[in-house]
Amino acid sequence: MDAVVVLVLGLSFLLLLSLWRQGSGRGRLPPGPAPLPIIGNILQVDVKNISKSLTNFSKVYGPVFTLYLGMKPTVVLYGYEAVKEALIDHGEEFSGRGSVPVPDKVNKGLGVVFSNGESWKEMRRFSFMTLRNLGMGRRTMEDRVQVEAHCLVEELRKTNGLPFDPTFILGCAPCNVICSIIFQNRFDYKDQDFLNLMDNLNENVKILSSPWMQVCNVFPILIDYLPGSHNKLHKNFNFLKNYFLEKVKEHKESLDVNCPRDFIDYFLVKMEQEKHNPQSKFTYENLIVTASDLFGAGTETTSTTLKYALLLLMKYPNVTVKVQEEIDHVIGRHRSPCMQDRSLMPYTDAVLHEIQRYIDLLPTSLPHSVTCDIKFRNYLIPKGTAIVTSLTSVLHDQKEFPNPEMFDPGHFLDDNGNFKKSDYFMPFSSGKRICVGEGLARMELFLFLTTILQNFQLTSLVNPKALDTTPVANGFASVPPSYQICFTPI
Repeated sequence: MDAVVVLVLGLSFLLLLSLWRQGSGRGRLPPGPAPLPIIGNILQVDVKNISKSLTNFSKVYGPVFTLYLGMKPTVVLYGYEAVKEALIDHGEEFSGRGSVPVPDKVNKGLGVVFSNGESWKEMRRFSFMTLRNLGMGRRTMEDRVQVEAHCLVEELRKTNGLPFDPTFILGCAPCNVICSIIFQNRFDYKDQDFLNLMDNLNENVKILSSPWMQVCNVFPILIDYLPGSHNKLHKNFNFLKNYFLEKVKEHKESLDVNCPRDFIDYFLVKMEQEKHNPQSKFTYENLIVTASDLFGAGTETTSTTLKYALLLLMKYPNVTVKVQEEIDHVIGRHRSPCMQDRSLMPYTDAVLHEIQRYIDLLPTSLPHSVTCDIKFRNYLIPKGTAIVTSLTSVLHDQKEFPNPEMFDPGHFLDDNGNFKKSDYFMPFSSGKRICVGEGLARMELFLFLTTILQNFQLTSLVNPKALDTTPVANGFASVPPSYQICFTPI
């Protein structure tokens, strides 16, 4: 009986503490739905479609509101004006990374994606400069992507026009580009190490986008005490980290500090330069996590976009025909597409932008946090508060993109058929946390897709109108449904 009394008193104390913590801060934070003790508003959020829930909340509470995902408040920014004001106008104050418990357990605050403070600033600055040194934004990087585009086409020819699921092959191409940057070598598409890497990456994205992962990130205590897909995720992460560790050992043995070959070499050179600095962020642990971050981000976002792109091009064959007509007119059939072609291909450029807008790959991006107490729209947001930006609300804004739920390249074309830029185009987020590899991703999408359409007709096994483009999961990323496609040589 004594144990029961203690348990009841303990639970009562937790409930009172939860109510006090939630009530004491709500007067300073934006409005929002009333939270329940301990679990907050989680029962009011559809973990299978978080974006839809945020849209419904915004209709009641406006463009800035507070949700309690568990016992901690999260401020949600909905719509272009609120997102821009935070990420651009107050970029420094909103540049923190909010806690994401599942990957945080593996990364331990290191790397470039989930880190904070000086460590994040140094890793981001170093990563960006190293990618520039390795050719990002210049002809050398374009050459790498063109080589891989040619290899991709040759692999697609081997299908002999027969139907197949393109997921794996479309992942290989961007994965090999990032491998050439980090390891200085690409893999044959049938290499067993390469197959293992791809399997791990594909599985991780599916797990991270599942409803269970959204629950685990809200209640991280589940990670330690319950079985589930989070354990498989940790196993996959550890596999990748061990693989990178072996690569680092190989690089260290053959390192020439005067002639770094790739990202790992540049990092090892920096480590040598800072070996007498006890506060240095350049450690083996940080190298492995940063390389893993670049590898995962540089592979999955592009490969998923490519997979979605081909699905949309099959569903809308009239769009595909117009792109191929532009390819014939500007590039022809006898040379490889190059980045200079893009400025002469406004319709193709509009299609690529519309694909990224329509698929809404990262509906809420990764969570931010405020780095200091900040007054924002007459609310006072305490330092460390998690911030969620609804990229869906920006990419699907009805005023900027009429009929936003429709796939329409005209969203990025003016009345004369010229390409039209939009400040609302934020598939890579915005501000100080914008994707480091944005330039590389845009280059890959243009070169891979134009090279494919230069060489093949895309054929669906079903009536194009019957193709479903609804994502099968969109917790972390929008994951497209599986489909079969035929690549018929032109």
